[in-house]
Amino acid sequence: MNKNLARVLDIELNVSVILGRTKMALKDIFELGKGSLIELDTFENQEVEIYVNGRKIGYGQIVVIDQNFGVRITNILGEDELVKTLS
Repeated sequence: MNKNLARVLDIELNVSVILGRTKMALKDIFELGKGSLIELDTFENQEVEIYVNGRKIGYGQIVVIDQNFGVRITNILGEDELVKTLS
């Protein structure tokens, strides 16, 4: 393995997945409690956005295995699209 590449392999990155979005009034947020459901604008089998350090890098699909959630990466943005996320 390239020594330069080996230097960066231990760097931790924040990975986020946007499951969906919604708008709620502050009073509705205060009424939320354990077991409350929040309706999102994402539909079943719709791709979700994947972010690394706050920058969108691709899309994926939610998978559930033994009551654990995960994301299957389905598309990584091309070089031109990735450069646009930097500005």
